Amino acid sequence: MTAQTPRGTVLVINGPNLNLLGTREPEKYGTHTLADIERLCAEAAAGQGLAAECFQSNHEGAIIDAIHAARGKVLGLVLNAGAYTHTSVAIRDAIAAAELPLVEVHITNVHAREPFRHHSYLSDIAKAVIAGAGVLGYRFAIEYLADLTETRKPVAL
Repeated sequence: MTAQTPRGTVLVINGPNLNLLGTREPEKYGTHTLADIERLCAEAAAGQGLAAECFQSNHEGAIIDAIHAARGKVLGLVLNAGAYTHTSVAIRDAIAAAELPLVEVHITNVHAREPFRHHSYLSDIAKAVIAGAGVLGYRFAIEYLADLTETRKPVAL
């Protein structure tokens, strides 16, 4: 049996400090590593006939460059911008310029945390925001983008 060619790609971007998942504040973020999340994303995408490309950087400019490079090449973006969610107008502008559907993801419920985390520069341009679902939020985001881009296999209800 040959593997099917993916019908498209979803870009999953993780921002600053997410490379430390698994060891960074496990009481908040759990024990899953970034590699675990990337595997989860690849499996979730494959289940929808898609591919997942994963990228992580602690540098705002590198994240912006990845968003620019994705323009016209991927079906959508899954973004956990970490602290840049609350500070970066530049990342927001890059997403708007890329004209790609965005799902904003947060492992923790940012609305139950410090007040400065309650504001997002990304939420108003996102198609969906998933917060507090742990690493499963990434899977939900990919499934949502698959539905949104009409590439998902029909779900029996």
